[in-house]
Amino acid sequence: MAPRDKQSPRRPPAPRGATCLLLLLCLGGAAACPQGCLCPQLAGAVAVHCSARGLREVPKDIPADAVLLKLDANHITHVPNGAFQQLGQLRELDLSRNAIETVGLAAFAGLAGGLRLLDLSHNRLRRIPKDALGKLSAKIRLSHNPLHCECALQEALWELKLDPDTADEIACQTSEREEFVGKPLVQALDAGASFCGVHRKTTDVAMLATMFGWFAMVVAYLVYYVRQNQEATRRHLEYLKSLPSTPGAKDPTAVAP
Repeated sequence: MAPRDKQSPRRPPAPRGATCLLLLLCLGGAAACPQGCLCPQLAGAVAVHCSARGLREVPKDIPADAVLLKLDANHITHVPNGAFQQLGQLRELDLSRNAIETVGLAAFAGLAGGLRLLDLSHNRLRRIPKDALGKLSAKIRLSHNPLHCECALQEALWELKLDPDTADEIACQTSEREEFVGKPLVQALDAGASFCGVHRKTTDVAMLATMFGWFAMVVAYLVYYVRQNQEATRRHLEYLKSLPSTPGAKDPTAVAP
C-alpha cells in the first residue's frame, strides 16, 4: 500500500483587524510625506526631499519630525507666516533657487532654537527681512539676491549670522552709493564703508528743516499777538480819552506827578 502524501499544514488566516491596521499604517506613512516628494528615514530621523518638484508654495503636510527639508529649485515666491511652525526638530532648511520676493515677519517662527542652516540664496530678495531672520541662530545664506544696498540692509546684516562660505558672494544690484553696485557688500562693510552716514545726514537735514519751520511759525505768531495787543491797547486808550470828563474827576490817562 502506497504511503499517503503528507500535506503541509495550513496556516491560520490573518485576523481581519490586523490586516486593516497594517493597511492604515501604510497609508498613514504615505500620507506623512508631501505629494511628489521623498521622505527617507535615516537613523530615526526624517529627511524631506522636495527639490525641483514645480512647487509654487511651501507644502503644508511636512512630517513634524523632519530634520532636513529641501525645497530648492522650485517656483516659490512667498514664505508665509508660520510656514514651518510645527517643525520643531528641523535642523536644515533649503529654500535656494526659487523666486522668493517676500518673507513673512513670522515665517520662521518655531525654528529659532534648533535650526542650524537656512539657505535663501539665488532668490529675488531686494531687502533682508530682519524681523523674520533676526531671532535665528542658524547660519544664513543670502548670496545671489538682487539686494538694494542701504542703511536698513547694513543694519540687518550686522545682526545676522551669515554663512562665512557664501558671505563674500552677497553683492549690491542697486545701491544708494553707485560705487558699490556689483561689489561684494560684506567686504565693503568690513573695510569701513557705511550706508547709514548718508541716511543719517538726510534725516538730520529733514529734522532741522522741520524744527526751523516750527520756530518760524512760533515767531510769526508771537509777532502777530504783540501787534494785536498793541492795537487793542491803543484803541482802549483812545476810547478812554474820548469819554466826557466829570468835574473834579481825574483824567484816567493822566500820569501822577
